[in-house]
Parts: sequence; C-alpha cells; structure tokens
Amino acid sequence: MNQALGLLSQRGSILRKFRKSIMVGATAIALAAAGVGTAFAAGTLRIGMTASDIPLTTGQTDQGGEGQRFMGYTVYDSLVEWDLTSAVKPSALVPGLAVSWAVDANDKTKWTFKLRDGVKFHDGSAFTADAVIWNLDKLLKQDAPQFDKRQAAQGKSRIPAVASYKAIDPLTVEITTKTPDATLPYQLSWILMSSPANWETQGKNWDAVAQKPSGTGPWKLESGFTPRERAELTPNKNYWDPARVPKLDKLILIPLPEPNTRVAALRSGQVDWIEAPAPDSVASLKEAGFTIVTNSYPHNWTWHFSRVEGSPWNDIRVRKAANLAVDRDGLNELLGGLSIPAQGFMPPGHQWFGNPTFKLSYNVEEAKKLMAEAGYGPDKRIKTKVIISSSGSGQMLPLAMNEYIQQTLAEIGIDIEYEVADWNTVINIWRAGAKDPSAKGATAINYSYFIQDPFTGLIRHLQCNLAPPAGTNWGYYCDPEMDALFEKVRNTFDPVEQDKVLQQVHEKYVNEALFLMVTHDVNPRAMSTKVKGFVQAQNWFQDFSQITLDP
Repeated sequence: MNQALGLLSQRGSILRKFRKSIMVGATAIALAAAGVGTAFAAGTLRIGMTASDIPLTTGQTDQGGEGQRFMGYTVYDSLVEWDLTSAVKPSALVPGLAVSWAVDANDKTKWTFKLRDGVKFHDGSAFTADAVIWNLDKLLKQDAPQFDKRQAAQGKSRIPAVASYKAIDPLTVEITTKTPDATLPYQLSWILMSSPANWETQGKNWDAVAQKPSGTGPWKLESGFTPRERAELTPNKNYWDPARVPKLDKLILIPLPEPNTRVAALRSGQVDWIEAPAPDSVASLKEAGFTIVTNSYPHNWTWHFSRVEGSPWNDIRVRKAANLAVDRDGLNELLGGLSIPAQGFMPPGHQWFGNPTFKLSYNVEEAKKLMAEAGYGPDKRIKTKVIISSSGSGQMLPLAMNEYIQQTLAEIGIDIEYEVADWNTVINIWRAGAKDPSAKGATAINYSYFIQDPFTGLIRHLQCNLAPPAGTNWGYYCDPEMDALFEKVRNTFDPVEQDKVLQQVHEKYVNEALFLMVTHDVNPRAMSTKVKGFVQAQNWFQDFSQITLDP
C-alpha cells in the first residue's frame, strides 16, 4: 500500500488523530471474533499483542522479537538461552538445552555443545544430538526432507557463522564455524528446537505441524490456533526445569495491532495485559488502577539507510543533517515520556557506547548548513520514500512517530513519502534488501532492532558479505574498515577486550551517522492488578512461567 502521510502542524494532533481512528466498537468486534469473553477460570492470562497475527508456530517464529517472545521461548527452547530472572541487571546467556559449550583451544572454529540429558519433546520423544542436527538441517540444508522455507527465512540469517555440524554422541554436538567467531553462542540463542518425531507423525507436513506443534518448552500449544484471532497455551507439567513449570492454567494470545484497541480491551476486562499501551492513555490507566510496567532493555528505533547507487543517504552530510533535524525530546514528549532519546545506536551508558564525536543534538540550523554543503536548498529538495509498518513488535507507535519525523525533516528540505505495510510484510522486505522490487525504490526502512548481542545488534546490519540473500545488511553498506572491526570482534574471545572493540564499532556507527538514530523503547506494558509474579527482565524476551492471576 502506497500512502503519503500528511504533515501535521501540531505535535499533539498526531496522537489525537490516531486516538480517534479506532472506536471501541471495533474492539468489541475484534475480540468477539477471537472468542474472548469476560468469564475465564482463575489462572487464565489473556494478553493483547501488538502483532497483527499469531506468530508462526512450527519452531522458528515470525513477527519479529514479539513472535520469539510469545511463540518461541514459550513452546520451544534453544541450546543457549537468556537469564530472564532479574529486572535490575542486563540479561546474560545461560544454559538451555545445552548445559555447556566451549571453543577448542587449538582450533577456534570448533565448538562442542554438551546437551541436557532426559529432556522430552511435548510428544514424548527424546531430545538428542540427532534432533539438533535435524533442526539445523531444516534451516540450512535445502535438500533435506524437513527443510522448511518459512522457518529458514526466519532462522538462516541468524546463524551465518555455521559451516558444518555433527553429532559426536547422543548428548554431544560439534559445530564448526566458517572462521573463528566468538559470537556463535549468541547466534544459536535464536535457533529453536522442534520435534523430528512429531514432524513424522504429522505426515511430514509443516502446515499440519503448525496446528499440532511439539517443542521442549514450558508451554504447549495443544488446541491449535485461529490465525489473526487467538492461540491458547497450556503448561508443560513435565518441563525439564521444575522452577519454570508455568503456574497459570492457561495463556491466551490475542493479536491487537492498534494501540487504542488494546487499551479499550484492557479497560473493558476483555484482556488482562497489553503490550505497548498508547502513551496518552498511561496516566488515565494508572488512575483507573491498572499497573504500568517499564524497564530499559536492548532496543533501538531507527531508520536503516539504503546505500545503493542513487540513495541520498550515501552523502554523510545528508545523514548527519537528518540526525540533527530530529527533535528527540519532542518525540519523547509525544510518547508520554515512554522512551529514552537516542544519543547513538546503543543507549546512553551502554558498555559498547564508547566516545563518539558526533553528537545527536537537535540543531536545525546546523542541519540546514549541512544540506546546503551537500548541494540542497529551497529550490532543490530531497524527495524519497521510506518503508514503515502500521504496528508491530518493538515498533512502538510507528505511524505517529514517523509522521512526526516527516514533519521535522521537511523543515530542512527532506520530503518523505511513506510506504506503509503490516509488520510481517516489512520484515519480509527487510530480509529481501533495498535492491529487491518489494522495496519499491525506498531508500530507508524504519526498523526496531534487538541490540543485545554483538552479532544481532551490530554486525549483521553492516557486514559486506551479509547483504541479502546472505544476511540482513538491508542497505548494502560495505566498508572494509568496518569489516576489519567486525573480524576483530569475532576473534576476541575475552569479554573485556571484546567490549573495547565494540566501542570502536559503535563510535563509527555514530560518527558516520550510519542510521537515523531516533529513540530507545522502555518496553511499556499495562496490566490488571490481578497479575502477580511478573518480573520484567531487561530483555526483548520475558518469562511467563512465574505469573499467577488472582481470582
């Protein structure tokens, strides 16, 4: 859909426009279609997601980080996972289906993963080294019977380091990387294990598996799901970690992509918890007795620039001008204070922030000066297209926020036309790259990024050989100096020394204004006071196993 969002003269009118766009009646219709009423047994938690559809249920989820949050680490496990137990410290990697991992001291391309003994898939079959090989094949080996194009689209780009793999014994897997790569454990945290036996039982048909999936995770999806309406998860009472057997009777996921629809559903008691409430609703929700939970977490909200021939963003003066034209404090006001204005690609105070010399201040006059130096002015404006989503995981309030940015960039001579699509479509365009016809000539894409680990947060966006289809370097950026820094990160296995290299990477990100760096989310959630036991980790992902719901 090709839409041009008009400029608004007043900041407040942006949110008023969107607040009026969805009536409460639409909420009732959407929830009635999902079969959501108000009478549920105690212990049933109903969550209104920002996604427009139920995430892919077969293992490797779609719908971005929210898909992994609600249909990934619930139904499935990975070899390496995140510690989600604390709200006061950043998450670190912890053992999952692998109890340990180590790189060979003599050959830094070889890693050994020792697997957890006694783990069963939901269908009762055993988790073994052969299951790990089977799951890697389903993503990486196109001639494997179980290869799944949909899951490969989500998982292959997550593990570009992997060259080969083999089972050493039933509880040991060896993975060989293409070159030494200290980021491999982070990469593998994205890869979820589904049951080979269940795939066989379902007629070797992934569409059938989608209705009856089988992972090893703390939750089961036993009653199937209704696309765009609801999915019901129930506890896996035999989960391998007794401390994480869910306390709830049921977890119901409901796609509600429009923020005011989510708020209305919470107010009416049709859901108990919503992701990303509309900022202008937060004060009244608090007054009405609802709980608002926020926390810093590894997230940024950016425009990823195209660097293909003809893109206006190839000029560093234009990139810097755009970054100086964004009133981040004004945007934070628009968001009701539910953001951290960007000072770089990483949030201020991050261990990889370093000391960049380019400061992301709001300076329209300096921005206009840079535009003039680049050859632009009142009689020669930049006109270009940017891809944005209508909602989605980590996207915050993309329509209102992008309309605000459209207004501020127009002040310095950059006229933006928006190509608006649903979140999953935007993800597909992002994976396809700026040169793909699906981008429709756009020179930037608005994307919220998971910036929790070196590969996912920094390397995958800009490494030369990770341009599509090999990876997610959407804009086809290529700089040998940056690649050399990335190689140094991979070869630095000492965490303290690796942090120093990552600071250099981040300084280059900022000093060369490689993205339009706008803000960092604080992951707001609104919920009924009946919800107990939730700890909001400093992470994109969360643990729902400790939650209870008062009658």
